[in-house]
Amino acid sequence: MRIFLAGAGGAIGRRLTPLLCAAGHIVVGTTRSPDKARVVAALGAEPVVVDVFDAPALERAVKAAAPHAVVHQLTDLPFAPGTPQYADGLARNARLRIEGTRNLAAAARAAGVSRLIAQSIAFVYAPGDGLRVESDPLDATASVAAVKVLEETTLAMPEGIVLRYGYLYGPGTWYESPAKPPSVHVDAAAQAALLALTKGKPGVYNIAEDDGYCSSEKAKRDLGFDAGFRISA
Repeated sequence: MRIFLAGAGGAIGRRLTPLLCAAGHIVVGTTRSPDKARVVAALGAEPVVVDVFDAPALERAVKAAAPHAVVHQLTDLPFAPGTPQYADGLARNARLRIEGTRNLAAAARAAGVSRLIAQSIAFVYAPGDGLRVESDPLDATASVAAVKVLEETTLAMPEGIVLRYGYLYGPGTWYESPAKPPSVHVDAAAQAALLALTKGKPGVYNIAEDDGYCSSEKAKRDLGFDAGFRISA
């Protein structure tokens, strides 16, 4: 299968690309930085330098890749919580989730691609008792508004799949160990995206550990998700 991986140089993208290649997929991986193109190539993907906010260029890139599926792993949060630059990163990330996801979905449709798998977050549910499941309502705060647009845009695709990841930890993330619930190791998150390509049905999946916040039973049942999965060194 040919995969257009948006964000191949990101935290999940760097773990996902080798998994995709090892599974026999052909990966076209994007980066905004020409300097990172070599990193993407070293991971096994064909690098494409393109800005997701440049809709015409993005459409050309997706059409040229002729993929069977598009995987959206784009984020823009280079600085951790508590740093002076974090607030600016949140604003950029919100724009990416709204405008970037819309551009990516439009490019996929223009290329005749029906399957779009997108990275969302599991810590968006409205307060409630018990484990949060995919059908529970999301929080009504303004900070969740961009997440809702990302998910709605993805689910409007014929084969739209939303992966709600817990707080990432592991290589290339802000944390070496789980910081707070819901959490998920970056390797397990990457494997969930790999599994969703062939096993996922359109809809939403919680991708997190069993740490008392949300239930990932749907992902375990439908995808074979394993929170304990790790990439061998």
